[in-house]
Amino acid sequence: MPGDAEGDGVAGVEQSPQTPARAKRADARRNQQKLLDAAAEVFVSSGVDAPIREIASRAGVGMGTIYRHFPTRADLVIAVFRHQVEECAEAGPRLLAEEDSPFAALRRWIGLFVDLLVTKHGLAEALHSEAEGFASLHAYFLDRLLPVAEQLLGAAVDAGEVRPGTQPYELMRGIGNLCVGGDTDPRYDPRRLIELLLRGIQAPPAA
Repeated sequence: MPGDAEGDGVAGVEQSPQTPARAKRADARRNQQKLLDAAAEVFVSSGVDAPIREIASRAGVGMGTIYRHFPTRADLVIAVFRHQVEECAEAGPRLLAEEDSPFAALRRWIGLFVDLLVTKHGLAEALHSEAEGFASLHAYFLDRLLPVAEQLLGAAVDAGEVRPGTQPYELMRGIGNLCVGGDTDPRYDPRRLIELLLRGIQAPPAA
């Protein structure tokens, strides 16, 4: 066709030999993301001991694909946990940009943080596990989420919406303690008490 580069399906565009390799890597990342999302959904509904075939069915892949990426169940649990932590960490700056106030962003982010601790059946327990491969998860959890809590809390303090003096680690630790048992006791709702905690650190309206 006139104007087309010879051997190229797109006029005037020269493909690099590296383009197919990059496309394959991008596809691999998307497939792994899909697999981790499916595993997270299954873990929420059935716990971390759910059959691998259930995860494979949800992801639309063969069991061999899962074992190729994650040779052991511990490998998969760790990968899902890290995936969930990354999503929570990345949400902080986005919420700060989206919400009308820093305190509203903080409240929404804490809701995601609570979801991570309460609804991810068995995942939070990995933080306290002595099993091989799990030992570094607690440090990773804090390294990724503590700076986000500090950013959101600091913005709310600077805006006069939160009382000065609240420490990010104390807030995360307090919320974590309130979440204990929240997924096993139907009579206990940690979110109600966390809302009371947030009201406690909230600065009174300016006169």
